[in-house]
Amino acid sequence: MRLTVFGASGGIGGQVVRQALDAGHPVVAVIRDASRFALRHPLLEVVTVPGLTDPEPLRPALKDSDAVLSGVGPRGRKDGPVASSATRGILHAMRDAGVARLIAVSAAPVGPVPPDDSWLNRRILLPFVSALLRDVYADLAEMEAAIRDSGTEWTVARPPKLTDKPLTGRYRTVLGGNVPRGLSISRADVAHAMLAALDDPATIGQAFGIAY
Repeated sequence: MRLTVFGASGGIGGQVVRQALDAGHPVVAVIRDASRFALRHPLLEVVTVPGLTDPEPLRPALKDSDAVLSGVGPRGRKDGPVASSATRGILHAMRDAGVARLIAVSAAPVGPVPPDDSWLNRRILLPFVSALLRDVYADLAEMEAAIRDSGTEWTVARPPKLTDKPLTGRYRTVLGGNVPRGLSISRADVAHAMLAALDDPATIGQAFGIAY
């Protein structure tokens, strides 16, 4: 399966690229800054673009692609509406290139609070984080809305706090909801779940929560 990965120089996107290559998939890694991406591999093609909002320079990266995986998102509160604007450009380019399958990363606070979650999560942690990063999650919610309306065969992963711990392949997922008492997940395991979703038709048109 030929995969195009946007946000390939980021934490999750980079993990998607490495794990996909390890699994034998040809990968096109789309990046904006070549100095931040040193990986080389016989199955890897690297495409450098000036940005992601204009679909025109993105189209060559989608030629003959079977699926798109996006790790695009803000690196901090001051980055502005990165996810929504970039994803609209990606979706436009996908339509032009005839690529239907999309798997993208959002965040747990965009999804529903599990009814059986802990009191600490429901009353303190989630409200605090949601208020602190209000603009980030509003941007991600707008991104999700654009994805839902895109007509693509989409899947959205919603992780909680991200860590740089190694891949385990052992985590919980909830289709259509968030993981109760799920406080963290490594970027490597989020990438693992995104790649696993490629072969799971039940995830099409769904968001899923993922956490330990």
